[in-house]
Amino acid sequence: METKTVLSARGIGKTVKSGEDDLVILREIGFDVASGEAVAIVGASGSGKSTLLAILAGLDTPSTGTVELDGVDIFGLDEDSRAELRGRSVGFVFQSFQLLPALSALENVMLPLELAGRDDAEAEARAILQRVGLGERLGHYPKHLSGGEQQRVALARAFVVRPKLLLADEPTGSLDSESGAAVIDLVFELNRSFGTTLIMVTHDEGLAKRCGRIVRLVAGRIGT
Repeated sequence: METKTVLSARGIGKTVKSGEDDLVILREIGFDVASGEAVAIVGASGSGKSTLLAILAGLDTPSTGTVELDGVDIFGLDEDSRAELRGRSVGFVFQSFQLLPALSALENVMLPLELAGRDDAEAEARAILQRVGLGERLGHYPKHLSGGEQQRVALARAFVVRPKLLLADEPTGSLDSESGAAVIDLVFELNRSFGTTLIMVTHDEGLAKRCGRIVRLVAGRIGT
């Protein structure tokens, strides 16, 4: 049976102004990601990893090239339609957690479901927080949670919408080694059980090798 392509990047380039000069961040990046695949994007600091991830998500726009998500050219959409597609199909996990401090763990996880108009938001959020080991911490606010617990809330929020694609940017970068290892195990466990496609930016070669494929950036290009 043919494997479906979830994401396709073609000719992605990114150039920004730096004083009087042009600074080229990405050059002619192209690759496909199949349904259920786990791909690591690695490279030295400044190689363009996070910029590429933001473009794949439609959070940043390329200077050249296209990105198709589930067959839809995301840069052919207006900003509102792009945001709607992200909300429906993409989950995010960031190094800095990006939880809303005024919302409890439960409310943070409920939020994307409520924005989608789901009437089962609380039940679904409770269930996935239980699954990531935070069933006793539902009412706690981010400031009362450890870094590892905050990242598990962020994981629950990312997976609760059953995304086709999960994008993770250095998801263990703010955690100690023990908490980081537990979070990564959880990422791969949820990824397998939900059948989600994973693209992860990491500087950790050991973590990258747990993915099925590595895309290595060297000075803004795909290298070897």
